[in-house]
Amino acid sequence: MDIREATKGDRPAIRDVARRSLLTSYTLGPKAITGAISEWYDENRLKEKLANDEVLLLVGEVDGQVVAFSESVITGESTVELHWLHVDPDYRGENFGVALFEATRDHLAERGITNLQGRVLADNSGGNAFYVEQGLSKVGTEQVDIDGTTYLENVYAQVEVEGLKPYETDGETVYINSNNTERGSIAPFYIVYTEETGTDIYGYWCSSCDNLANAMDAMGRIQCDTCGNARKPTRWDSAYL
Repeated sequence: MDIREATKGDRPAIRDVARRSLLTSYTLGPKAITGAISEWYDENRLKEKLANDEVLLLVGEVDGQVVAFSESVITGESTVELHWLHVDPDYRGENFGVALFEATRDHLAERGITNLQGRVLADNSGGNAFYVEQGLSKVGTEQVDIDGTTYLENVYAQVEVEGLKPYETDGETVYINSNNTERGSIAPFYIVYTEETGTDIYGYWCSSCDNLANAMDAMGRIQCDTCGNARKPTRWDSAYL
């Protein structure tokens, strides 16, 4: 498989791979899948993504046909979220997902983006296993709303234990990861863990006013009560291999 950055001519193939992959990988109803494709992969949205320097779209080709793609979004100074990693069902089992994941990580590392996060619905056993196989750790869960139904989403990240700093709050010690950031409207948020091993997310640390912000709604929005710094919503999807 040959891997390259996507171009505008790849838009129909990207939609087709996403649709086939979702239908095969998930128990989501046809209405939810159709809505997701329409929202994230219509002509205008793909055009915007291809023009956005903070979005990396890579496609994998076999004999000139796009059979896989990944979509990553930079969320902090050195942090990226892998939002989608789709492989056409007819081409699975050939390690194309691993090759695309490694190519995505290498492309981003060249830009100084080294902290990679992934989000995947809990009932996607293949996607969850894939992240573990790539060396990421499950660090928390979130609830997300898809077409009026609430689903559980697992969050994966690369955790460097030596980068965690203890912080006392409400009689307990939590740990701030200053190397792993989420973009805020005013300043970055740092992820805060309940344990020094970085295995469960406690909340987020607002670097604008140095305060904890651990309230999140179903769409991933966090807002600091002290200064109003807000974290943009996250996507509900992730790896479909």
